[in-house]
Amino acid sequence: MNILKTRVGVLELERPGMVASGIMDETGGSMVRMLRLGAGAVVTKSIGSVKRNGHSNPTFIEFPFGCMNAMGLPNPGIDEFEKEMDEAVKEGTIIGSVFASSSKEFAELAGKMEIYGASAVELNLSCPHAEGYGMEMGTDVNIVHKIVSSVKDAVKIPVHAKLTPNTHILTQIGKAVQDAGGDAVVAINTLRAMSISPEFAKPVLSNRFGGLSGPAVRPVGVRAVYDLRAALDIPVVGVGGISDHKDALEYIMAGASAFQVGSAIGRDINVFDKINNGLESFMREFGYSSIEKMVGVAHE
Repeated sequence: MNILKTRVGVLELERPGMVASGIMDETGGSMVRMLRLGAGAVVTKSIGSVKRNGHSNPTFIEFPFGCMNAMGLPNPGIDEFEKEMDEAVKEGTIIGSVFASSSKEFAELAGKMEIYGASAVELNLSCPHAEGYGMEMGTDVNIVHKIVSSVKDAVKIPVHAKLTPNTHILTQIGKAVQDAGGDAVVAINTLRAMSISPEFAKPVLSNRFGGLSGPAVRPVGVRAVYDLRAALDIPVVGVGGISDHKDALEYIMAGASAFQVGSAIGRDINVFDKINNGLESFMREFGYSSIEKMVGVAHE
């Protein structure tokens, strides 16, 4: 019996950990590699309608407590990405992440991801460092509802919406996703942040602002998942600062049916295998027969 099997709505996963959008998910080969190294699914890099170069360097900085990036959503465009999807979907579950500037464009991109074999689509409504996209749209309840509704009308695969923590109305945004027919919410994306170089007296990143990720954001993510679990009926996927099985358990017990790992992959390519082994050991020691039995227990 596979005690790590879980479900995010109708989406079944053999293992609860997914690769978060933006790391080791730019090519078919990298996605296949992560599935073979223990990921239950891979969320692709966020893909748009046309090729986008992103911001100029510097776009990344590391701290003792995490990292910050302002990549600017570089991607080859949806049509060019088809060949990467062709390779990856033969290996396992691929969730296609898309970003757009309108509900119509979101629907068109999601439709192509479905044609390319994606098992679900993740709407990037939360990127904090790309003007006109992501967070700028994902903090408006009406816009979120319109986008999710349009995508649901366009595809038959599950629709997940990735939410930003950079708002005081997170649960209202989650309810907008649910009311529009969304199948799950993903929380959280990076925290809007900034670093200044004293020597140069200017921001380190070319874009000035970036998104903070890594261990520092985990408590924020866990709180967000806890709040969303209490407010919604649809599943929640937790993401932010997960490095080991105990971090993953925080999200699961807060209410996440599955979780995503991002920054930790850069430090240890075998992180999923270690998390899976840790989860199995914990579950046997404490008498949990399934992931589902642990989801949301911190609310009890």
